[in-house]
Amino acid sequence: MNNIPSRLLHLIALLCVAAVAIALVSQHVFGMQPCAWCVLQRLVFLAIAAVCWLGLLLGRRSAVIRRVAALLAAALSAGGATAAWYQYTVAANMFSCDMTFADRFMVKTGLDAHLPWLFGIFASCMDARVDFFGLEYALWGLGLFVVTGMLALISAFLRLSRAASAAR
Repeated sequence: MNNIPSRLLHLIALLCVAAVAIALVSQHVFGMQPCAWCVLQRLVFLAIAAVCWLGLLLGRRSAVIRRVAALLAAALSAGGATAAWYQYTVAANMFSCDMTFADRFMVKTGLDAHLPWLFGIFASCMDARVDFFGLEYALWGLGLFVVTGMLALISAFLRLSRAASAAR
């Protein structure tokens, strides 16, 4: 039971990597081209995974580091959920994602040019609207960001609540 927060961080990282893998298969095998908001969400998923695994690696000696990683993962998840919600409600109804935050960020970082197979922007937001099992990809992303955020908060505060009850 002492290992639950660490296992949750590992699960979050695996879920995020799986989401990006599914997106890449959808793109490269099934021809579903991503928009700027799609690739921004890929970046957020990978950042969450990196934060979780780094927190596990550095947190072997300190539960505080694992908690900080979990809280960072929760914050990144909130940002990813915001991006997915924006994509679904606003960007998907626009003819072009040009000059939106996602487009400017991905281009300024150079990720779209240096890693086009992962972060290349190949479609407009309207063209990138694709259903997967009856739900748009943006909603799947939104749901996964909510799940990862909740798991991260549980991981961050589970040990705190147990430590408080043990101190009584």
